[in-house]
Amino acid sequence: MYTSEKSRKITFTALMATLGNVMFVASQTVLKTTQIALDLSHIGTLIAAVYGGPWMGFIAGLLVGIGPGLYFGYLGGSLGLLGLVGLPIGKALTGLTVGYLARALQVNTAEHSSWKIVAATLIGYVPESIFTLFYFEGLVAVLLPDVAALFASIFGSLHVLVLSILTKAWVELALLGVFMAALVGNQGFSDFVNRIFTAPYMSTKVKASGSD
Repeated sequence: MYTSEKSRKITFTALMATLGNVMFVASQTVLKTTQIALDLSHIGTLIAAVYGGPWMGFIAGLLVGIGPGLYFGYLGGSLGLLGLVGLPIGKALTGLTVGYLARALQVNTAEHSSWKIVAATLIGYVPESIFTLFYFEGLVAVLLPDVAALFASIFGSLHVLVLSILTKAWVELALLGVFMAALVGNQGFSDFVNRIFTAPYMSTKVKASGSD
């Protein structure tokens, strides 16, 4: 029994991590219609956090951050190892926080579940926002001064860079919050998740909805 449950947890986490990285690649390629690409990779983090709990969200966030870390660290950016390590940590913080908020707000209850999901998503991004500020204005500025100088020459200052990153991120999280609200309200998706993974925070809602 324990081995089976553990296997399903690993499977669920791997699926969400894969989904997140696929969405990141899609965001940078086929879904990129302007110079600004919406990063939708957090969808895997959010599903894992809401359905699997805070630590599942944390692990999924770490894995989801690998794609962006590689891209902005080496492939399409110059952050190097700091990007490969730092970006996954930021996403993991969101997964962890959203998971705890989903539990605290009892998103498994049918009443007001939509706004609870949106609230958990938006508030859950606050720690990553703070980390992003520290990451660029602290770590990048100190450990990668040449990169920081390049960013400052392009954006005017690191403050402007961070502001632009966070503004775009909040828009993305707002969109993903609405998407998650629709997803949680979809009985078919909840049933699917519960077939492949024991979702401790969502099973109550499934049962309650089925008894109505």
